[in-house]
Amino acid sequence: MGWGDLGVFGEPSKETPNLDQMASEGMLFPNFYTANPLCSPSRAALLTGRLPIRNGFYTTNAHARNAYTPQEIVGGIPGSELLLPELLKKAGYVSKIIGKWHLGHRPQFHPLKHGFDEWFGSPNCHFGPYDNKATPNIPVYRDREMIGRYYEDFKIDLKTGEANLTQIYLQEALEFISRQQASHQPFFLYWAIDATHAPVYASKQFLGTSQRGLYGDAVREIDDSVGKILKSLQNLGISENTFVFFTSDNGAALISAPKQGGSNGRFLCGKQTTFEGGMREPAIAWWPGHIPAGHVSHQLGNVMDLFTTSLSLAGLQPPSDRQIDGIDLSPAILQGKLIDRPIFYYRGNEMMAVRLELYKAHYWTWSNSWEQFSQGIDFCPGQNISGVTTHTQEEHTKLPLLFHLGRDPGEKYPISFSSSEYQEVMEQISPKVQLHKETMVPGEPQLNVCDKAVMNWAPPGCEKLGKCLEPPKSDPKKCFWPH
Repeated sequence: MGWGDLGVFGEPSKETPNLDQMASEGMLFPNFYTANPLCSPSRAALLTGRLPIRNGFYTTNAHARNAYTPQEIVGGIPGSELLLPELLKKAGYVSKIIGKWHLGHRPQFHPLKHGFDEWFGSPNCHFGPYDNKATPNIPVYRDREMIGRYYEDFKIDLKTGEANLTQIYLQEALEFISRQQASHQPFFLYWAIDATHAPVYASKQFLGTSQRGLYGDAVREIDDSVGKILKSLQNLGISENTFVFFTSDNGAALISAPKQGGSNGRFLCGKQTTFEGGMREPAIAWWPGHIPAGHVSHQLGNVMDLFTTSLSLAGLQPPSDRQIDGIDLSPAILQGKLIDRPIFYYRGNEMMAVRLELYKAHYWTWSNSWEQFSQGIDFCPGQNISGVTTHTQEEHTKLPLLFHLGRDPGEKYPISFSSSEYQEVMEQISPKVQLHKETMVPGEPQLNVCDKAVMNWAPPGCEKLGKCLEPPKSDPKKCFWPH
């Protein structure tokens, strides 16, 4: 979902009344980022408070490649990583994930092995349908066991775009919240729905209701669901005890545009890239009675901060035995303070760019290869900027491309290398980058090895359903990551 998809950020159709109201009752963050321009690494970063290069959600198979967790991936979230729900247990929290996990699908990587008490959803996105011979259909889990597969038991009509998944996920959320309130139990709910990921879907009542087509229908259903969740918190009398944060895992996927792609507003490019459109996210904090209504914070934020902030609000300290990249945003959220910090933009194993205050320096640029571009794969449709949206990997480590995002949010006009502004700003940025690189200790890369034998052939619970499939012979290979 893109920065430009919400009415409060200027989307012309104004079809997100509940999220817009959430912003008017809470705090809007126009300068909020993900930790990676792709789904799996950004989710790993959110739940560990650590950059993907540290928690292992990257590849070293090629330079600066985006990698995630398709069905054939061998790796997943390492057992050595401490996830937010594991740590919240110390304060008595019950945790549930609803929707997409995407941190590995083999048994050792399941959410209930990493601190979650409940799970309703899937280890992967809703790709398919598959033939269950070359590729199995992706399972849907309730807690430890699968209860069916996408397209077989959980229908998604690719012709009409109809699917009831968001409504199912909504009811799961409302039931969990109600149950925890009744038992006076503190809870953490990670509501990770994926309706705006292609293939885009919406339930029948929302199909055809948006001026923006099927993608807009999906956004409207998400918006309506968020409104119902917030209303439920109010009706149960626990809204003033519940911190809620809405954001996305990466920018809108412009490769799916125009029919199934969202909007990144004025920002350059989209998902898969380290330009603003790929990594700047819509973000809203809501906590009646604590967060002043109708405020806008220009704090630089990141999904990793939700890890540290959540621990802080629960009265816990982050782990001291590892580098935590997320900061505690509670002073910004509750007191309106601004905390000085850089934002690092990674693509795989490479730091591509860094933002400090209103300036962004690109140390590498790459949208995608000429080969992929010639095949119609375009992450920056209609946005060709000479020397910036490059189709070969261009190194700028000696003279980074520098932009002022206040007056040039679209990254169109690099600041002149010879200007005093360039010299002064780089004198501020360069030491921070040097320190970051000198102290970086990468984790063991989890996204290097693929093997069709580890796909979702026979997940736990398949025996009861008669849905176990015979896996092929193991044949581990290096994963191929084109971007």
